[in-house]
Amino acid sequence: MIPAGAVELALPFEGRWKAQNSPASRVPSHGTELFGTSHAIDFVPVGADGRSAPRTLASLIGTERPETFGGFGRPILSPVTGEVLATHDGEPDHVARRSPLSLLGYALTQSSRIRAGAPAIAGNHVVLRVPEGVVLLAHLRRGSIQVRGGQRILQGAKLGECGNSGNSTEPHLHVQVSDSLLGNARGVPLVFARPTGGPWIPRNGEIVDV
Repeated sequence: MIPAGAVELALPFEGRWKAQNSPASRVPSHGTELFGTSHAIDFVPVGADGRSAPRTLASLIGTERPETFGGFGRPILSPVTGEVLATHDGEPDHVARRSPLSLLGYALTQSSRIRAGAPAIAGNHVVLRVPEGVVLLAHLRRGSIQVRGGQRILQGAKLGECGNSGNSTEPHLHVQVSDSLLGNARGVPLVFARPTGGPWIPRNGEIVDV
């Protein structure tokens, strides 16, 4: 079901991606309404086997370099035609965590990242202005952002590359619409233009192939 007043976006990538933390499956999609994330969605780049990276000993008991993930560095495209409101770059792409032990340790440090503010949560990111507020594309690769604040861009223009910066356990893209960039920002429902036509919201685990 398409929410009333939802902002329609173009898919901000090409290739094969898996939807996670989708508002089609629950709201708030990320378990909180903080930072305007109530209707946010994550997309994880995957291969033909539906995995983000091969399973190795490190993926079972330790951490992994983000460069070992096939989607690390994939182009991220603008989902709208409009103005770049703000950008942030320079945050490191930290190690990826898929093992239960490494994920537990990461969860225990979540509160410290929230206290550190937007850069620690969103990592490297681009914010675009839309009539309903702003579109945030987060967790980009350090040094990959190709646009600047105040710049007018077209839908489909390259913004940067998929990374693992900020509050991220493996390379992926976080997309959200909110009414502002303020600390008390409210999330705005979003939908995407389906490649075969019509608006839709991918559900958790759904593979999107563009």
